[in-house]
Amino acid sequence: MKYLCLVYCEEEKLHTLPESPKNDECLAYADTLRKSGHLIAGEALESVQTATTVRVRGGKVSVTDGPFAETKEQLAGFYLIDARDLNEAIQVASKTPPARVGSIEVRPIRQLSPQ
Repeated sequence: MKYLCLVYCEEEKLHTLPESPKNDECLAYADTLRKSGHLIAGEALESVQTATTVRVRGGKVSVTDGPFAETKEQLAGFYLIDARDLNEAIQVASKTPPARVGSIEVRPIRQLSPQ
């Protein structure tokens, strides 16, 4: 089953890890996930300052700078993983380096089209 592990963290705290988000520890962890067959995809995101939010209301498109909501923790990146069940997905998520300074939201992927 596929799970999306969303990495949330205050940007300043993310940079307090022993190394930066593009660090050797994160790269090594992604390599470990890849070798174990868990990793489908994963990426770090640019700063929340680069975000753009798009909404459509009454047929009109509205574009605003920044994230959808003002919160302390922002979406910093993601891992798309394959796991037997939620328990295994939680185990995988708990080992991500940013989990030490932020949070990892684990959500099952809903199939939109029949396979």
